[in-house]
Amino acid sequence: MELDLPLILMWATAVTGIISLADFVFFRKKRQAAAEALISAGADDEALKDAEREPYIIETSKSFFPVLALVFVLRSFLAEPFQIPSGSMEPGLITGDFILVSKFSYGLRMPGSGATLVPLGEPERGDVMVFFPPGDSRYFIKRVIGLPGDHVEYRNLRLTVNGEEIPVEALGGVPSYNPTYFEGRETHDNAEPVVKWLVARGGAPGEARLFGGPEGEWDVPEGSYFMMGDNRGNSGDSRMWGFVPEENIVGKAVAVWMHWESWTSLPSFSRNKVID
Repeated sequence: MELDLPLILMWATAVTGIISLADFVFFRKKRQAAAEALISAGADDEALKDAEREPYIIETSKSFFPVLALVFVLRSFLAEPFQIPSGSMEPGLITGDFILVSKFSYGLRMPGSGATLVPLGEPERGDVMVFFPPGDSRYFIKRVIGLPGDHVEYRNLRLTVNGEEIPVEALGGVPSYNPTYFEGRETHDNAEPVVKWLVARGGAPGEARLFGGPEGEWDVPEGSYFMMGDNRGNSGDSRMWGFVPEENIVGKAVAVWMHWESWTSLPSFSRNKVID
């Protein structure tokens, strides 16, 4: 089970904040009163320092609280970095891309529960979104295909939403001389992503077909979204595990700001771009 870092950050900020506030309201005054009593009694400087010294937990909390509070606000309500963990969004986003996730594009949300505090916007078809899949605590990133109430159909490598086929421009195979996958440019309401379908070769020489993953049709329930990876033949998405509840949304992926594949390689900024 993975750690829920946003929830841990929220509790760490709350605990250090409560301790800092309690010291300001109660404990500091008691230390000051004790020091004043020692002064009246003619105590030496060492005794005064001991009386005024903050306990370790208070000193530590007061040191960490401002930093934790700043990180909590930035990470919870403004923006959060996220690393692409797999090839499910190829060719647009590849393993090792570091992206910036806008936390306020779809409204300010309560960390931990995902409840919307201030509605600022809603997902649109074509958006690249970070979220928690149903029953999973890991961050996923996919493209919004179906909105609440939509009827989505995916057959023969083609998407249809509410009876209208999503336009696709064929871009050809990669590599061109012996393709391992084919690319096409789809046109959604809010984006024109390049998607890919894998080449599945048969037993006979030269026999091959395109593989785009599971097919079917789905009715998106209210308050939920249908998500798919751009790498249609290699993506675990709503075709397998169902719809994403609105409260599971983390934010909108807006830009690639660094690429760093592993600790054995150097970070690169050559892939920096706005996400389509």
